[in-house]
Amino acid sequence: MFTQIIQYFEANSSEYWLEIGQHLFLSFSSLIIALVIALPVGYLGSKNRAVAAFCESFAQILRIIPSLALLFILIPFIGTGIGPALIALVVLALPPLVVNTILGFNEVPTDLEEVGLSLGMSNWQLLKQISLPLALPFILNGIKLALVEVIASASLATYIGAGGLGQLIMTGLGLYKMQYVIIGGVSVALLSLLAMFIFDLIIKKVRNND
Repeated sequence: MFTQIIQYFEANSSEYWLEIGQHLFLSFSSLIIALVIALPVGYLGSKNRAVAAFCESFAQILRIIPSLALLFILIPFIGTGIGPALIALVVLALPPLVVNTILGFNEVPTDLEEVGLSLGMSNWQLLKQISLPLALPFILNGIKLALVEVIASASLATYIGAGGLGQLIMTGLGLYKMQYVIIGGVSVALLSLLAMFIFDLIIKKVRNND
């Protein structure tokens, strides 16, 4: 098996890195889109209990929707390719992002906000200089959780023609070449672990700076 894996890289290294690139593109594109949605919604939820309750309930609903099922549901409406895959991955990324953003802003001491307002700070200055820095470790933890889930689930995108490392896994299963499955599966796992490790370091550094 080890020899077969070496032979694969010798013959298909360019194709492998292309699939890595597709996988990362899908993962980070969906994460950025989800962040654009989740951060303002999460901040609003921290200020409004009704919005927070709705967001948390909605997040729980999103968590129980299988990614693969969502991908196939979207096919009749959007077709195949990157579009449906991005939508499914954005939906997957939203729950941890929204919940942790709400949690982070709720952890900001009210006394500090009141002091800032008494000093004449605007709401934007209060957000930029006090609320966001204190909530940042929680938000980063949400980003870490979302990215790890998205990287792992992006393998399913190959079922609708969006490429990525899932294509390598599917090829291996179809041709009964287990070296393909091992390479694809281990690559996805390593990318997820690397993302987790990097964000753990960033979160630790942010907390130490506080």
